[in-house]
Amino acid sequence: QVQLVASGGGLVQPGGSLRLSCAASGSIFSINAMGWYRQAPGKERELVARITSGSSTHYADSVKGRFTISRDTAKNTVYLQMTSLKPEDTAVYYCALNDGANDYWGQGTQVTVSS
Repeated sequence: QVQLVASGGGLVQPGGSLRLSCAASGSIFSINAMGWYRQAPGKERELVARITSGSSTHYADSVKGRFTISRDTAKNTVYLQMTSLKPEDTAVYYCALNDGANDYWGQGTQVTVSS
């Protein structure tokens, strides 16, 4: 089994920054990609950012230029640096890992952007 533990969420004012972390552990044989998704109340879960084993990145249009995804391969950890946060970024953020065959999900961390 693969476990993903996300951390770093919280309450921040508009324009502020947060850094999310997600550490993967367990029976990890390979990592095809890791990413961050989010789900706001009443909305579907959406992809925020994704990074592949080859370090290719993909971002949702709504976060381009504001969010940066990175990873520490040695630690099996992925990060999401969020800047210039907006109230519409408020959501539960989930990390995910794809090993080429299965998708694994973390428990989610709440990000609230409010004054």
